[in-house]
Amino acid sequence: MENPVVIFGAGSLGLTALDLFQRNNVVVYGLLDDDKTLHGKEFGEVSVLGETDDDGFLKLIGQKCEAFVAIADARVRRRLVKMLNERRKVQPVNAIHNTALVSTLASLGHGNLVAARAVVNPYAVVGQHCVIQTGAIIESQANLGDYVFVGTGCLINSNVVIEEGAFVGTGATIVAGVTVGKNARVGAGSVVVENVEASATVFGNPAKKL
Repeated sequence: MENPVVIFGAGSLGLTALDLFQRNNVVVYGLLDDDKTLHGKEFGEVSVLGETDDDGFLKLIGQKCEAFVAIADARVRRRLVKMLNERRKVQPVNAIHNTALVSTLASLGHGNLVAARAVVNPYAVVGQHCVIQTGAIIESQANLGDYVFVGTGCLINSNVVIEEGAFVGTGATIVAGVTVGKNARVGAGSVVVENVEASATVFGNPAKKL
């Protein structure tokens, strides 16, 4: 990536993205966050410049800067992506850690974060604006929709479908062939052996609806 990047979000996910870009020798111009108490704070040589809708910084995005949205809340992530699409006519870039293993036969959309030691195996499909946390494994032919969050150490087995906006908590296992519905939530450490309805929350081993 030739252009520097502006990161939206200065929380834990934003700092993960900062480290990730710097490891790939990408210049981070700065971070934007709506928490005013963070404004002016420095992380190494990179500062929190202002709010996410500050036109003074937004106007840099496009020809001069790339953008990356590092917000865990899928609703906020969706709103910021829409704003970047409409006001700046850009798509956020991917952020892939230098220790992640992403098969050249896998398919990734735009704006995804793939953290340290995560694995995306051949013919897996990852949509747009997903978060795949440290050490998660996406097995071959698994399919993740847009705005999916996969927590640290998760195992998403072959032919699993995780639909748009779903959240899979830390250390969960989704057994081969299972579908996790749109906006569903899977609790940390759960083992999911049957399909999860849209917007449902499941937890346990085997996972049951709460």
